Amino acid sequence: MQDLLKIIRERQSARVIFDPERPIAREDLRQILEAARWAPTAHNMQNFEIIVVDDRRILESLSNIRHDIEEAFILENYQQLSFSEEELRKKKVGILGTMFPPSWRTPGVKPDLLDERRHSFLGGPVQKSAALLVVLYDPSRRAPASEGDFLGIISLGCVMENMWLMAQSLGIGFQILSALSADSVEKEIRRILSIPGTLKIAFASRLGYPLSEPQYLRVRRDLEDFIHHNRFGNKNLD
Repeated sequence: MQDLLKIIRERQSARVIFDPERPIAREDLRQILEAARWAPTAHNMQNFEIIVVDDRRILESLSNIRHDIEEAFILENYQQLSFSEEELRKKKVGILGTMFPPSWRTPGVKPDLLDERRHSFLGGPVQKSAALLVVLYDPSRRAPASEGDFLGIISLGCVMENMWLMAQSLGIGFQILSALSADSVEKEIRRILSIPGTLKIAFASRLGYPLSEPQYLRVRRDLEDFIHHNRFGNKNLD
């Protein structure tokens, strides 16, 4: 097993094409799911179910679902973009705009949805995955004394991170697909995967072996940027 901090540092969203002809070994898949099983959850509620999709026909059906990018997403996404590696390194947060289509990253120009029609289907990312993990939860079950089920949502994040780190340690690419939980596509996802009406999609992740290494700059704030020692504003941790 690799050093844990090294795995954490090297973990990234594999926004690349996966080899559709190379399946995930069952033992590796079980290890990823075992990591989810032992994720910490509020009051040990374990309020999640996971659908493992590796049938090529089902993946094809999911890839044909239309997903219209909402203007609200584009505008909010635009606020997180940097337009050069120098700018991103300076800001230390957000992502590089060149990862997105031109109208999503043109400074000073309101994004134009008409240019993004080719991004209206789940398409390649789903179809060319070795497997898809669809994580569900029951919104009627709330962690005790947790307004808006904040603790339950944190728990789902722990499930995500556990699976992601295990996949990283096994050399398996992992990418979150938030589009599958969007209201505009969830109805079709439910029909194809026979999801009960009581459950909601939290997120989905695609798994596979990347055909190329992800090529994008990753940045993080320095410890001194967010650590406060004993009281807010005291940056001296020594």
